[in-house]
Amino acid sequence: MSAVSRPVVALLVSLTIYCAVLGPFTAYMKQKPIEEKLGYLPSINVLRYASADHKELVGASLVMKVIMYFGGIAEKQQANVIVQPPDYKGMSGMLHGAVKLDPYNMDAYYFAQSFLTWEVKQYKLANDLLDYGMKYRTWDWMLPFFAGFNSAYFIKDYKKASEYYKRAGELSGSDLSKLLAGRYMQESGQTDLAITYLSAMEKGERNPAVKKNYQTRLTAFQEVRRIELARDSFLASGGTLPVSVDNLVRSGLLSPPPADPYGGQFYLEANGKVATTSKFAFAGAKKATTQNAGETR
Repeated sequence: MSAVSRPVVALLVSLTIYCAVLGPFTAYMKQKPIEEKLGYLPSINVLRYASADHKELVGASLVMKVIMYFGGIAEKQQANVIVQPPDYKGMSGMLHGAVKLDPYNMDAYYFAQSFLTWEVKQYKLANDLLDYGMKYRTWDWMLPFFAGFNSAYFIKDYKKASEYYKRAGELSGSDLSKLLAGRYMQESGQTDLAITYLSAMEKGERNPAVKKNYQTRLTAFQEVRRIELARDSFLASGGTLPVSVDNLVRSGLLSPPPADPYGGQFYLEANGKVATTSKFAFAGAKKATTQNAGETR
């Protein structure tokens, strides 16, 4: 066998193995409803061997499969269609597998960050994945930016948050990241910080359905911020916290009245914190409405 033909034969063998592994998997997936279309993922070691020199392509296809799967469910939820809960465990496993094949894949880290934090509340898992990405995407300031947000907003590890934000500022030269690095002593649940984060996520998202998902949450947080500002003005002028959101509307400090895009109702907790019956989820709004209806019977 000539030296020229050996690489060709090796490539054909690799492609044959690749098709043998992913062919049946793809056919099986096409027959399943959108809510179940993640299905079984072959061992990453098998995929790594089968994909040969096409690891980046296989990794990208896994990421795209997860994004399309979640985007399909998000579209149905936004249309008030009842669907099964997303397979978050499968999504996480598939994205972790994708970065094992291609540690430079941007979409894997960005999308994993979105659902692991907001939807699954696996903050440490999200930061572990981001830390892994930082070893390879050493120029990408968004990874430490997201990890800093998770540390400050969810985990409340202010020291670690400042380290991440400092790194993001050094990579991007952004004054915003540098300012956020100095805020780790502040309470992690500040709404303006969440709005900054969500704006970055929404701006970088390419899938229309997922982008709309971010926009909905961003709108909800912007409404929360309006209520917070009105609450603070009420407290500054009267010396006491308002008893309700309606109290702020009647006082003229909150106009127009806030609307929760998830279909819930905003309210003030005893300590003045702004909350909503939807808990910032469409399913949460439906559940709260059902419970309220049952209580009035």
